[in-house]
Amino acid sequence: MSLTLAQIAEHINGNVIGDANYIVSTVGTLSNAKSTQLSFLSNPKYKKFLTQSQAGAIIVSNGMAEYVTTNAIEVDDPYVAYAKAASLLHPTEKKLPGIHQSASIDPSAKIGRNVSIGANVVIEQAAIIEDDVVIGAGCVIEHDVIIRKAAKLRPNVTLCFGVVIGERTIIHPGVVIGADGFGIANDNGHWIKVPQVGSVNIGNDVEIGANTTIDRGAIEDTVIAEGVKLDNQIQIGHNVTIGKHTVIAGCTGIAGSTSIGEYCAIGGGTGMAGHINIASGVQLTGMSMVTKSINEAGIYSSGIPVEPAKQWHKNVIRYRQMDKLFDRVKQLEQQTKD
Repeated sequence: MSLTLAQIAEHINGNVIGDANYIVSTVGTLSNAKSTQLSFLSNPKYKKFLTQSQAGAIIVSNGMAEYVTTNAIEVDDPYVAYAKAASLLHPTEKKLPGIHQSASIDPSAKIGRNVSIGANVVIEQAAIIEDDVVIGAGCVIEHDVIIRKAAKLRPNVTLCFGVVIGERTIIHPGVVIGADGFGIANDNGHWIKVPQVGSVNIGNDVEIGANTTIDRGAIEDTVIAEGVKLDNQIQIGHNVTIGKHTVIAGCTGIAGSTSIGEYCAIGGGTGMAGHINIASGVQLTGMSMVTKSINEAGIYSSGIPVEPAKQWHKNVIRYRQMDKLFDRVKQLEQQTKD
């Protein structure tokens, strides 16, 4: 799609500095963009590329246009503005309504209007597919699943029985929602399965990244509230609840019965123990290990950042010596008191 800078600026609430009639058709990075492309600067460390960029126009913060040698669009938040502009220039492909001849749909399933169902999709009994839903090739929709209006399933998604998917939710390839949670009990040295009789309830406007898994509840449902955004390869255990508009980066693991509040931001590779509570507004930096509840909003970190191996070995040795050092300090304190 080709648009003038004036059209883009109107859409992103920006101000054009330069030729408002200049036309761009795609987006590109500052360092590699061509004259027909739109770019942006949100991270100050890339400011050095402004004078070198061949982009036709660059989205920048208010007051930054003076550093741009081409056209500029000044905005309050360049990254948000870029997201809106990119969506405008690269609209989502729309699937035409229709049901592929290879799809297997149980007669008791209810299919709404303008639904697109791809090749080799399986939809079992009593499933409800509402209007404008898109289901990609190879998806499996088990019995009694409900998919609300305008939800989109990419290829090879599996929704196990009884799962509910909210309106406009996007689910990427390989996602499994509603598999059994890790419920086992030790019976005299033998592990026996604990039936997982809850389900999973996904709210409106959620996005779930590729190969993420969300387990069904043991008794009550696992709940993902509206506006939550999940990255790829996240594991969410049974009976977890995630509050509105929380975002979670890839490879995070959340053990069962943990509750996460609203507007949290969880860094990649984070691990959370089960049966803990995370307050709303908490931010966890990448690779954090959370073993107890966090009751106040704020930024939390754990783990040791990478460093040269020689220094790391020294630090590990010191860490192992901490108990001895602590005992020595206690002895010295006692001697001072005596």
